[in-house]
Amino acid sequence: MLTHVNEQGQANMVDVTDKSNTVRIAIAHGEISMNSKTLAAIKDNSNKKGDVIATARIAGIQAAKKCSDLIPLCHPLALTKIALDFEIDEENQKIDVSAMCKLTGKTGVEMEALTAVSVALLTLFDMCKASDPLMEISGIKVIDKQGGKTGHWQRNECELNE
Repeated sequence: MLTHVNEQGQANMVDVTDKSNTVRIAIAHGEISMNSKTLAAIKDNSNKKGDVIATARIAGIQAAKKCSDLIPLCHPLALTKIALDFEIDEENQKIDVSAMCKLTGKTGVEMEALTAVSVALLTLFDMCKASDPLMEISGIKVIDKQGGKTGHWQRNECELNE
């Protein structure tokens, strides 16, 4: 059943009035691959545009807070926690980005976590495109979700590939 479509088949914001307030957490992940020179400049903070990771972290936080302005049927949410983590993987020439969004409310925060990761990755790309225009963003997905009617689940790659 499509919950964002009304009886006439029109786009519709879901009514969450009668839902229970629960603690809701979502964690999303994505990655950006790049050449070793660009990755080294990020790691030693020598990129000409400044601190790439710090800028991407702030961009991701801002994006999560603005999610309902970007995605038409998302509810505006009073997020109580947004955290972004960046892991430099030199062996695979990439940066893994994770975002956690949390609140106590009536609707989930998956879209906010996904938006945070996406914009953080886009910011990494923007700040480094001069040194590596061939960077590639991939793997954006929700990996953990807690709260609400469906409770807690974690992405299990084995189950998803069966």
